[in-house]
Amino acid sequence: MDLTNERLVEMYIAMNKIRTFENRVAELFADGKIPGFVHLYVGEEAVATGVCANLTDKDYITSTHRGHGHLIAKGGDIKLMMAELFGKKTGYCKGKGGSMHIADLDLGIMGANGIVGGGPPLAAGAALACQYLDSKSVAVCFFGDGASNQGTTHEAMNLATCWKLPVVFINENNMYGISSCTINSMCVPNVADRAAAYDMPGVVVDGNDVVAVCEAAGEGIDRARQGRGPSLIECKTYRHRGHFEGDPCAYRDDSELEEWKEKDPIPRLEQKLKEMGVLTDEKIQEIKDKLQNDLAEAEKFAEESPFPDVSELLEDVYS
Repeated sequence: MDLTNERLVEMYIAMNKIRTFENRVAELFADGKIPGFVHLYVGEEAVATGVCANLTDKDYITSTHRGHGHLIAKGGDIKLMMAELFGKKTGYCKGKGGSMHIADLDLGIMGANGIVGGGPPLAAGAALACQYLDSKSVAVCFFGDGASNQGTTHEAMNLATCWKLPVVFINENNMYGISSCTINSMCVPNVADRAAAYDMPGVVVDGNDVVAVCEAAGEGIDRARQGRGPSLIECKTYRHRGHFEGDPCAYRDDSELEEWKEKDPIPRLEQKLKEMGVLTDEKIQEIKDKLQNDLAEAEKFAEESPFPDVSELLEDVYS
């Protein structure tokens, strides 16, 4: 991909859009307006943004329980997302899926997934369809460090290599599977080290550098489009908030969080664009004001939308 100034600004806007959405969701959840659980993507915005910058509507992604960032980066409508979080009929899944099950097949978003390791087999299946139809489309599987230890993930990677499927596995290593640090759950320093077992490229990248993520993902996606098989890209990153909203985070030190906040991907790109003369303080404020207005409209849409009627309880439910 040619990373023009326009592309860099688009990625800056996308990361801010995710951050703005997630920060407001945290407030709404605390106010009791959102039922169920929410797992926020604050701090990890560079991964979804950098990867999805290489994709089209014809490509597929599978997501995780921490999926809002993936959905927004792939082009998801925040009005429909917010309505779904509120449990409203106008939401992506008519209010029945909530935060962890939003999908938009028209955009190739195969769904967030409440099952750890649930996405890799789905991504392999989508990639098989792309291969069979010779569509030159690819599938991207986002999965966390916790899912890297699941059998479904390894089965999917093994199958993808055996059949040379056009799929890229994106590991978002934020160091913690709920409260378990990766140093206690892995015997190798990097998730990407495991790629050797499946004879696929394994790359480690700074997950808080959106340009580095975009370039690494672009190589893997191009490889997949050319029919050369899958890749595993590990993005080292960090979630600023707890595993879920309400998590007291007693398992990590405040100093660790502050250290990672110094590597926050949004200010890093913002500073770079200002130094390049691409963005000014005035333009940055204009971008943020528009995002706040868009978010207010999404929240208003969700607030004013109706709940599903009781008579619809069993509609669109398959299990």
